[in-house]
Amino acid sequence: MTSYKLPSIASVSSLPTEARAAILDALFEPCVALHTLSVELLQTQKFKSYDDLVADIGVQLTELAESSSTSDAEWLEKILGAHPRLGAKKVDSAQSQAEQAQLNTGGAEEADQLRQLNEEYERTFPGLRYVVFVNGRSRSVIMDDMRQRMARSDAKAEKAAAIR
Repeated sequence: MTSYKLPSIASVSSLPTEARAAILDALFEPCVALHTLSVELLQTQKFKSYDDLVADIGVQLTELAESSSTSDAEWLEKILGAHPRLGAKKVDSAQSQAEQAQLNTGGAEEADQLRQLNEEYERTFPGLRYVVFVNGRSRSVIMDDMRQRMARSDAKAEKAAAIR
């Protein structure tokens, strides 16, 4: 993805649909399901900051997670599934590119362990990908977190963790 500069937060509600979708792609991951859920929110709501925008989308995602509707659960899984696997070579959002670059600094053995953990995670939580804000944490710390979350084996808690 080429370098993308977020527009001023004050202008978001007046932007065309494609531009609002591009904001979502930059902040999260390119995902039609997220566009369908949130593009309208970016038009109808005024935000003081991008942190507020992200928090309001988090509320939408939490509502999906807490819904008893099967279709809401499937919708949420589509959105969370758009997140790239940790250690992936190709990612779309600038946020994930930066995180992946930081995470891909270990040796081949650790990279293989991470690939295996991703596979185990997806078997433990079908339909989900491990989602975490890397934010300066090392690959080994991330892998320990992944193991702990798999050991917990709580899909509802896992969806909540992915949304945070």
